[in-house]
Amino acid sequence: MRQSRQEFSRQKLEVYGTAPLPRFGHTMTPVSKTKIILFGGATGDTGKYSITGDTYCFDIVSNTWSRLDRVSGISPSPRAAHSASSVEAYQMVIYGGATGGGSLASDDLYLLDMRSGEDQASWMIVPVVGTTPGRRYGHTLVFQKPNLLVFAGNTGNETVNDVWSLNVEKAPFTWIKLNIQGETPKVRVYHSACLCLTGSATGMMVIYGGRCNDQAALNDTWGLRRHRDGRWDWVRAPYKPNGEQPVPRYQHASLFIGSTMMVLGGRTNQVGEVVPLEAYDTENSEWFKFNSIQRFRHACWSLDSDVYVHGGFEHETPNIPTDTIFKIDTIRLFGKNEQLIPRTSDPTPKAQITNLDQQRPINRVPRNNNKTPEIRLASQVLVYMNEQSDEPSSQIKRVPLERLQEEGKRIGVKALPPGISKSTQEIESNNEQILDQLFKSREWSSITETRFALRKEIVLSLIQDCENILKNEPNVIRIRAPVKIFGNLHGQYIDLLRFFEMWGEPSDKNNEGDIESFDYIFLGDYVDRGNRSLETICLLMSLKLKHPDQIFLLRGHHEDISVNSLYGFADECRQRLNEDTNDPNSVYQKINKMFTFLPLACVIEDRILCVHGGVGHGIRSLDELDAIPKPIEVAQNATLQDQQILMDVLWSDPCEKENEMGFKANTARDSTGSRNIVKFGADRLQRFLTDNRLSMVIRSHECVMEGYDRNSQGDLITVFSATDYCGKYKNAAAILVVKRSMEIVPRLIYPLNNSNESWIDNEESLRRRPATPPRWKSSKLK
Repeated sequence: MRQSRQEFSRQKLEVYGTAPLPRFGHTMTPVSKTKIILFGGATGDTGKYSITGDTYCFDIVSNTWSRLDRVSGISPSPRAAHSASSVEAYQMVIYGGATGGGSLASDDLYLLDMRSGEDQASWMIVPVVGTTPGRRYGHTLVFQKPNLLVFAGNTGNETVNDVWSLNVEKAPFTWIKLNIQGETPKVRVYHSACLCLTGSATGMMVIYGGRCNDQAALNDTWGLRRHRDGRWDWVRAPYKPNGEQPVPRYQHASLFIGSTMMVLGGRTNQVGEVVPLEAYDTENSEWFKFNSIQRFRHACWSLDSDVYVHGGFEHETPNIPTDTIFKIDTIRLFGKNEQLIPRTSDPTPKAQITNLDQQRPINRVPRNNNKTPEIRLASQVLVYMNEQSDEPSSQIKRVPLERLQEEGKRIGVKALPPGISKSTQEIESNNEQILDQLFKSREWSSITETRFALRKEIVLSLIQDCENILKNEPNVIRIRAPVKIFGNLHGQYIDLLRFFEMWGEPSDKNNEGDIESFDYIFLGDYVDRGNRSLETICLLMSLKLKHPDQIFLLRGHHEDISVNSLYGFADECRQRLNEDTNDPNSVYQKINKMFTFLPLACVIEDRILCVHGGVGHGIRSLDELDAIPKPIEVAQNATLQDQQILMDVLWSDPCEKENEMGFKANTARDSTGSRNIVKFGADRLQRFLTDNRLSMVIRSHECVMEGYDRNSQGDLITVFSATDYCGKYKNAAAILVVKRSMEIVPRLIYPLNNSNESWIDNEESLRRRPATPPRWKSSKLK
């Protein structure tokens, strides 16, 4: 064994914050260059162990722990011996594990999303169709972009050596068992796997060691590679015959520093045997040994040339887990073995983590030197709003200081049309009752009742009040950023509440409210297909009434009595309100009358056009839209120019292939061709944008598997805001946030386990009104 430099290379970290209990069998996953996420593991000692579902964040810059105890969504059950991997910046997935007592965790793939910060982190189950790798523990999970790879482990009945792949860029998400020809590794459990990103093994998932089905420890190394023609194969890593041979081990950890694979800790076939830290030079097929930390069932990660080791058992106390973190400086450890030292100072997997935060250490300031200044800034400011008003009091608005930056967008917003007051005392009172009943964004998980909560007379009053506002709105709304954009909702009331809970709600009553900072645009299709259309449309009308110059409801093709009489909304009104939908005074008829006054489009900053469907082939300018008189009835067999423009805006779709030009029949929506519904090509879209001095169209109208889809030219985005469309596609849902800088940021949610229960899903319903096929192409915003 070569002389080690342990006394110089190893350092025990002093940590701060809320530290997790000592544990083993957990995971530590980098989600950025400075943030590491701990999940799960077992705590306790001497056989009295408890499996946990803890989630903690460790900040390498400040050596500070924080417990993520406000994570929303569906969190994984407590587990140990599971696997985890980062997939993008501030996103990680976990799979499998043991739950104690001989039981295994589910075969769901869980995603932790921290892109909005630790305080708004969320767990969600990734929607997967088809067969999965099944329940297992002691396996590995590696992200070899774009594929998540699960390898080996124990299924509860046997130890296996299968490989499963899930392509994160191909919808719908599907696990595929790889059929690998040629020599393959032995079955194994408690092995290690890591991704090489430098040198001759670039792109390979490299596995080492483990324990086979006869309990013997292994010391072989294999690389899994994918060829350009789609084939996968295993390559056994060569060892120099006269060189150092690695120690057989299991319950260890491995990672890459440059092109050097490091293997840390673990156990051998001999109880209590000292296990060296070993390094494998993939360029020269040579092993090196170093004295180091004796741990097993621990977790490791790296930052540049430093390696960190957390938790697990030490050989001196094999029944009591530890909570210490050691940092190993590999440059000092490797010493004169220069071939092991990475040529780059930043070996962080760029294929896995992008847009890493570049935080610098912050000097700690003693509390006794941190004195409160005598001069304070007021918590509110006064903003001058409307110089044309005759009432001085209406010219002044109190704005919380923290919202002052966004208040500029409010100045210049057009006042309501003459004759429309924002609300009388009676309207306010009725509307507050409705909001109290329906606006429960932090209580959606407890909503179980199927009855409709509002009295009919309250709903009829709401409809009329909302109609009075819509009558005076133009067909083309013009607003400024920042703004949030929602796509099709289809009666998915719970999804709407989940979006409000996770990404901010249009209110001013609590910390979650952001109505002072954002306008809200909804792109139509509020009703039909889902079984809570009444709650959905009533909540949206109530929000419109509460914030008439900040909530904008555009018309979709289901906001048409000839459509929603067939696709579920009429049936819902009959059943839940016990009314005759043919009665002109029914809620159903009154809502459809209100729909005829909905605006048709919205323009953001004179650059982004928002519509429900598309630009079709009949519309030439936005002035044509604005000129259509209200109320607007939809003619299913368009003969006049106005009728054709309306069909274009509400019903048209872009062509499936982006190189298609001109127009083509939209047979999925118009099988006979009688309604003249078309699909429009890229040339048509570009011509329309140029003629109207616009940059982009944002639309809905089609289910897309990731919740949003952007074409390669970047000038059209489809957004869909209902999960698991019709209970059969397991799609994600999204909203788009358009920032003041005009950057567009998607915000996603994923289906709940029981999401199919929120759709009208009986066979007769689907036979009469089959689900419109989703748009399968998928791309991410750049």
